[in-house]
Amino acid sequence: MKRGAVIFGGLALVLVATAVLVVQKETVLARGQTVLLQLAPVDPRSLIQGDYMVLDYAISQTWREGLEAPQEDGNVVLHLDAHDVGAFVRYETPGTPLAPGEVRLRFRVRNSRLRLGAEAFFFQEGHAERYARARYGELRVMDNGTSVLVGLRDENYQPLGRAVK
Repeated sequence: MKRGAVIFGGLALVLVATAVLVVQKETVLARGQTVLLQLAPVDPRSLIQGDYMVLDYAISQTWREGLEAPQEDGNVVLHLDAHDVGAFVRYETPGTPLAPGEVRLRFRVRNSRLRLGAEAFFFQEGHAERYARARYGELRVMDNGTSVLVGLRDENYQPLGRAVK
């Protein structure tokens, strides 16, 4: 009897944790501010996983160039232009207020690489040419820097990936 209770308790814990994560992401989608990040060149193919685009963001260039490279996880501060495109301003120092037009975006340092959360965009097989025009990743960002990738946009800031009619 104890073994069954442990198994069902573990299963319930996993389901509750999964539900909490889903609610958190849905909250970011519903309430987050739209931020566009310019994409760096990528390769949109994977034979094992199907068609997808590995995302690399232009603001990561400051990391690769060694400008103020952080050693631990934190937030990067971006300034948004008239099209909501984020440009690197600085790495956030706790307690420093944001200026008007600035947002924070959470990052993690993994394997000596700056990770902004959304590193791949999966799409239906055979639609690679549609996404080849992608120039911006569209994210929803909360005040604390938590983000979710919601789509890709072209050079005219128009969403890509609408359903095929």
